[in-house]
Amino acid sequence: MRKCIGFDTYVPGKSIEEVKELYGLERVVKLASNENPYGASPRALEVLRSFTDLHRYPNPEYRELRERLEEYTGWDAERIVVGAGIDGILETIFTMLIDEGDEVLIPTPTFQYYGILARLHCAKEIKVQRRADFQIPENILDFLSERTKLVIIPFPNNPTGNIEDPKLVKEIAESTKGIVFIDEAYIEFSDLNLDLDLENVIIARTMSKAFGLANLRIGYARLPEWLVKYYRSASTPFPVSTLAEKVAIASLEDIEWMKECVRKIRSERERIFRELRKFVNVYPSQANFVFFKSREGLADELLKKGVIIRDCRSFEVSGYRVTIGKPEENDFFLEKLRELL
Repeated sequence: MRKCIGFDTYVPGKSIEEVKELYGLERVVKLASNENPYGASPRALEVLRSFTDLHRYPNPEYRELRERLEEYTGWDAERIVVGAGIDGILETIFTMLIDEGDEVLIPTPTFQYYGILARLHCAKEIKVQRRADFQIPENILDFLSERTKLVIIPFPNNPTGNIEDPKLVKEIAESTKGIVFIDEAYIEFSDLNLDLDLENVIIARTMSKAFGLANLRIGYARLPEWLVKYYRSASTPFPVSTLAEKVAIASLEDIEWMKECVRKIRSERERIFRELRKFVNVYPSQANFVFFKSREGLADELLKKGVIIRDCRSFEVSGYRVTIGKPEENDFFLEKLRELL
């Protein structure tokens, strides 16, 4: 093994089956992984059921998908790349950019896989502590240096759900020679779309969340034009299967399904926020989850009552993240939370 490498394991949330078996429960609600509770569109499911070419390799150009994404986002298809989720795209970016000792700047608390990738690539992880409201502080500019190769900015942030000041994000990008990677995994749930197009800015999105395709691992990103050929050279040859591509295209053709899912999730998010603020310290969210603070051990207590939420200690913050589910799932969560608190 490389002497500089750091090995940390990403810890996913527990499954429904695991919790049922562990505690002998009949009903378990999973609100821990930020999934779309309504699932994929009917049109996407039709494509899934009819696909037969499992013996064929994908076309590595993914042209039809990129053209559909151009229609959806307004981005130039020639600048769009696809990967196995945003994680897969970010892995390729790390492979391209990071030499041992390069600095990767990460506002924290945030999604822990960013730090895992930095340690796997022997980078120097520069953590910038967020403010009490979880906004990126203005003094982040003081942490930029000649060794800054990559700055990662989630928009909205996971697990806290907040978005950043667009002016500050632009100032960060204009103040570094490094790449600024903006993770917009939850952008469909946000009131604000950050469309920053600079020569050192990458904007990445996913079809795992709003489109309900988490199991197919479909991520995409807009790169600066000069970076595209390097990315394609560094990427694995077939990062997304033909099945995933066709399902993604069908989902983009059935965009009203996604929009209706987002509408229902946003409505429930506001209801959950109003209910939670009656008895816990809860934070406004622009994503499909809500972050709140309460007593230690609450996630384990809820687990025993059949509700899976996310304890955020692995994100380096004390608190809990609850995914917005269907109304009946949210009611079950609130019922069990009230019993405990």
